Amino acid sequence: MPQTPTLELGRPAPDFALPRDGGGTVALGDLRGRHVVLYFYPRDDTPGCTTEALAFSTLLPEFERRGATVLGVSRDPVASHDRFRRKHDLAVALLSDEDGTVCERYGVWVERTMYGRKSMGVERATVLVAPDGSVLRVWRKVKVAGHAEAVLGAIPE
Repeated sequence: MPQTPTLELGRPAPDFALPRDGGGTVALGDLRGRHVVLYFYPRDDTPGCTTEALAFSTLLPEFERRGATVLGVSRDPVASHDRFRRKHDLAVALLSDEDGTVCERYGVWVERTMYGRKSMGVERATVLVAPDGSVLRVWRKVKVAGHAEAVLGAIPE
């Protein structure tokens, strides 16, 4: 199994351009000058992922007030993101990394064990990118409860 890349604090975050729900593309480089919250999640419309997306959506006005963009990233296709967003009236943008390139570059495509079986999947993780494009903070193996609030607290007012 390949070694998981390590994001280094203070180093440039891996650049990307990904398709988003509703059409269009989001490129990290286009967001310079803002904090960017990249929250990686396993799958659309599952209980934990829905709870996390709703929490970030609820707090989105406060993230925006602090000059931050919040982006959810999973390997689900755009059509799945569109359904997920409509079903739960989500406010956050959802990016599709279908081929997993960005998940691999951010080190969140990992071997997981569930019910004794090993498989590859997206680790629930969040990366906070500073306005200069560097990695400011990384949360791994995220527990959903209180996480969006913790991320918001890491962004200066």
